[in-house]
Amino acid sequence: MTKRIVVLISGRGSNLSALLDAGLPVVGVFSDRVAAAGLTLAQHHGIATATLSASEFAHRAAYDEAVAAQIDRWQPDVVVLAGYMRILSDNFVQHYQNRLLNIHPSLLPHYPGLNTHARALADGIKIHGCTVHFVTPQLDSGPVILQGVVPVHADDTPDTLAARVLRAEHRIYPQAIHWFLEGRLHVNADQTVSVTGIDAAQQRLFLMEN
Repeated sequence: MTKRIVVLISGRGSNLSALLDAGLPVVGVFSDRVAAAGLTLAQHHGIATATLSASEFAHRAAYDEAVAAQIDRWQPDVVVLAGYMRILSDNFVQHYQNRLLNIHPSLLPHYPGLNTHARALADGIKIHGCTVHFVTPQLDSGPVILQGVVPVHADDTPDTLAARVLRAEHRIYPQAIHWFLEGRLHVNADQTVSVTGIDAAQQRLFLMEN
């Protein structure tokens, strides 16, 4: 039976594009924003799309319940957050426990939340990157699957650093999802993630680009 991926987006869908370029079996794309450019990308590839406006719902839990109902119509094996900008309710996260993935633009646990690149530059760090992780109710704190590491240059701005990190995202997210679909990811009792056939050290993919 073919595996099925549903992707949640809020904007242009650059990580969605990377997943499609990698040949991953995306069957549905949901956005909380009707005008998200990634919806057009999905439709161009013949992928089903759906949107819901949060303003039509009394509270976040009710909205997330409706979103989950739509996602479940696509019968996904894994749900992938790709620039989805809403904080998820606990019930939503628990509904997709161990099959909900996210990519975050920092080397977690450093710089959870927003404005990661500006914060990294303000701290004067030399190494930055991105993290694929399982989603848990606590924001940006789920078990880490794979990280991509990039250098920070002396003349970087938040925009130039973001562009370098985004290139790393486009490499590691498809890889992590491939591992999930192949059944190679295992969440251990200590909340680390092991990958069948991969040494633990290899789960951090160093991408020392210029």
